[in-house]
Amino acid sequence: MRLVFMGSPDFSVPVLDALVDAGHDIVAVYCQPPRPAGRGKKDRPGPVHARALELGLKVRHPVSLKGADEQQDFADLNADAAVVVAYGLILPQAILDAPKHGCLNIHASLLPRWRGAAPIHRAIMAGDAETGICIMQMEAGLDTGPVLSRESTSIGAEETTALLHDRLAAMGSRMIVDALARLHDLTADVQPEDGVTYAAKIDKAEARIDWSRPAIEVDRLIRGLSPFPGAKCDMAGEQVKLLASRLADGQGAPGQVLNGLTIACGEGAVDVLRAQRPGKRAMEAEDFLRGFEIPDQVT
Repeated sequence: MRLVFMGSPDFSVPVLDALVDAGHDIVAVYCQPPRPAGRGKKDRPGPVHARALELGLKVRHPVSLKGADEQQDFADLNADAAVVVAYGLILPQAILDAPKHGCLNIHASLLPRWRGAAPIHRAIMAGDAETGICIMQMEAGLDTGPVLSRESTSIGAEETTALLHDRLAAMGSRMIVDALARLHDLTADVQPEDGVTYAAKIDKAEARIDWSRPAIEVDRLIRGLSPFPGAKCDMAGEQVKLLASRLADGQGAPGQVLNGLTIACGEGAVDVLRAQRPGKRAMEAEDFLRGFEIPDQVT
């Protein structure tokens, strides 16, 4: 098929690779414009942009798709379909209508649960037992379109957003290739009104750990915010990111360090499995403890 690919972050890269490997003709790749990065703050292409250049594909990165010229340029591609995954721009109706089979979105949740920007983070933070991928026919509403294909997967007890992100990216890659091959046979199921939730963009203010909360909530926060922005606490005068954890036995005052990196919460305790000091690399708990004297209390 003649496809337009629209995506920007790391999550989208395996999908682009899968479409190329399946033999589809990617007539253009749309992604977010390069952003300042690194010490020199020079504009640097994002993950999809960089990968598309490696593959020799045509790249476009408009700041908006609302203009008539951009919409005409998109329509002139004469695409059979557009595959959209974590693109980052709202698609006007003229864009949605331009491809022969419309725009197909790969969304990392079991719609209608967790519509919106951060479905993987929110599923872990809420303690969901499962999540998955939906291939959705896009319409003007926020992730409201009918679902062509869905597949669920359990969320592991110690799984972080980073780990789940990679599993779902691989799942979405496989599912979109299958969906495109069977497009004429798929039934578009309208999303039910019941069960709608919204995955709001992660606010950095959410990253501060409240040790008075039950351990089950602290554990979910740590895993859900790993690797970015990272759940944070103050430890020996430093703001430390906690990047992996599991529930642990033990009881004490909230924030009390019980043993190693086992920290008491309002109810129960958590074992911190990976942590990162400012300006340092992330370390497994054993290495972290070797180079840092842990106080009796963290806040």
